Amino acid sequence: MNEELEVEFGKQITREFESAMLYRQLAVELELRDLPGMASWMRNHSSEELGHADRLVQHMTNRENRPVIGDIAIPSIKADTVTEIFEIALDAEKDISEAIRALYRLAQEQGDIDSRPTIDWFVSEQIEEEATVSEIVGRLHLVNEDGSGLLRMDAELASAGA
Repeated sequence: MNEELEVEFGKQITREFESAMLYRQLAVELELRDLPGMASWMRNHSSEELGHADRLVQHMTNRENRPVIGDIAIPSIKADTVTEIFEIALDAEKDISEAIRALYRLAQEQGDIDSRPTIDWFVSEQIEEEATVSEIVGRLHLVNEDGSGLLRMDAELASAGA
């Protein structure tokens, strides 16, 4: 892996850590709204993002590159509704997807075949991540902040996150 690709992998590792912190903060917001199932789902997603960072670190160290974690930006959340909280998550997933596609294009441009399996995994993972959060956002729009609908979704996400 050349230096430019190494730097970009490092940036992606940092993004994954930032994503983990975003999901943790979103979990706090949901706890404050007395939605422990949704908060648990967000915490589990935060842990998953840390696993993504670890996967990238492992790829780099396996290839004798040096992963460097950059400064982690702590997210500031402004959401008035549960729907907005999940829309923040969806926007974040879309940003990560675009960053992964840029990493893919760079690896392809540089002919780095060894990065393909790892990047391909992330491309597939992001398709799944966006679809999952998008479905939740769609369902939240259907319940329109109705208490009984939110409580039902809270229960469903509690069992989905377990």
